[in-house]
Amino acid sequence: MSETTLTVNGKTRTVDADDAMPLLWYLRDELELTGTKFGCGMGLCGACTVHLDGRATRACQTPVSAAVGKEVTTVEGLSPDGTHPLQQAWLEQRVPQCGYCQAGQLMTAADFLARNPDPSDEEIDQAMAGNICRCGTYLRIRKAVRSAADKMGER
Repeated sequence: MSETTLTVNGKTRTVDADDAMPLLWYLRDELELTGTKFGCGMGLCGACTVHLDGRATRACQTPVSAAVGKEVTTVEGLSPDGTHPLQQAWLEQRVPQCGYCQAGQLMTAADFLARNPDPSDEEIDQAMAGNICRCGTYLRIRKAVRSAADKMGER
């Protein structure tokens, strides 16, 4: 155990943690940011996706030590009041079904749209392919990402 300081959702956080601890457990157990979910534990399903310096990262496969000195953003930090265009589009398109994968889906989509603000449907499908939704809401996810991209382009 060592004292670890990270910047999470714009706030500096310091706790005693094993540097090898997966970032997911640091966020959920130490900081009580439970929006990020444990899915497969192997980085395959995307439920644990957060941003490290704005890039989508699997928190279950990332040790805490890899996040030191970087900005960590969880779904709680995407928009504190839920007004991010993706969050609004998710509601408008009624994407969530069971909701378990949604935080990871949103974080992957946010990173994707930051790099590709006017994607094609094929590009959306490719970008989101690494996030599994057991409820099968993929068509609604594509519509929501498209809608958010359109709204973000209007700003």
